[in-house]
Amino acid sequence: MYKIAKENLSALFRLIAESQELYLPVRTAEQVNFGVWREDAEVDLDTLKSVKSPKDAFFPQSENLYTCIKEGKKIQIEPEALKEQKFVVFGMKACDVQGVQVLDKVFLADPVDTFYAARRDHGTIVAMACHEPEESCFCKVFGIDCAEPAADVATWMVEGNLYWKSLTEKGEALTKDVESLLESADDADEKKVEDEKAAIRSIVEKLPYSNLSLEGWNGDALSEKFDSPLWEELYKPCLACGTCTFVCPTCQCYDIKDYNTGHGVKRYRCWDSCMYSDFTMMAHGNNRTSQMQRYRQRFMHKLVYFPANNDGMYSCVGCGRCVEKCPASLNIVKVIKAFQKQGGDK
Repeated sequence: MYKIAKENLSALFRLIAESQELYLPVRTAEQVNFGVWREDAEVDLDTLKSVKSPKDAFFPQSENLYTCIKEGKKIQIEPEALKEQKFVVFGMKACDVQGVQVLDKVFLADPVDTFYAARRDHGTIVAMACHEPEESCFCKVFGIDCAEPAADVATWMVEGNLYWKSLTEKGEALTKDVESLLESADDADEKKVEDEKAAIRSIVEKLPYSNLSLEGWNGDALSEKFDSPLWEELYKPCLACGTCTFVCPTCQCYDIKDYNTGHGVKRYRCWDSCMYSDFTMMAHGNNRTSQMQRYRQRFMHKLVYFPANNDGMYSCVGCGRCVEKCPASLNIVKVIKAFQKQGGDK
């Protein structure tokens, strides 16, 4: 394990950025989101959660796929180049790291999404433990330990020092690149980190949703949950705004569109939402014709369809962003608790 003083982190970021792209939490217009590090960036490692998850480092909100150029009667197709530049995503929390693992199940399954795969191959994740988890957090429900994130490098901020521990080959390579700025941690430092982990876990145990029961939610619950009359009541305040899907670390729905540049056509993909009435709209219409059906789809996918097809892994990581951002308070916690209440107290 290594350590570096908090006041020296700018030098660390500068050193990383000399050879790789660096993405980290940046405060802009009073909001914190992951962005490219620059000398004048207002880096914010103290805010627990960025507004959006950092998933777009690997699955961008919008990306070009290829360009069609027409010259006379000839059409030339130019595929977009795959990611070749190495990059580091610094400061991801354990829930967001697990979110990337969920995306891996989708985009690295056969047929492999080459755009996503290239980013995963070139990206190194430096995760940061959650110093003070918030009331909206419930990552423990999904088996995630926010005190010890599983990434290429795990870090902890304790008493003005950032403690650094590499966990993978990528992490070792990055550590070697920046070791000139790192100082070896001693036994007393190791003790501080262990105390920090214990303090974080103690907070987690006191959070209101940490003991939320997932009993009855699994890949075998298809008919029982799908046919429940509860959906008809739960969905009614839904505004179909899609906020929940855009802040979610695991939502992977996208659309593919064409844009006329005036001298050709660019084909690109962009995030979409299963909560929208025109999602997957085709010539014959939409296979989910009501907002209730769309609302049900979102949570059935998270808690039933996804685990049924991915060895029991849920497509929710308990980050709590939907709890904080949904204007009608129709988040996944409310759904789980409603079904739990229906079946009696667990």
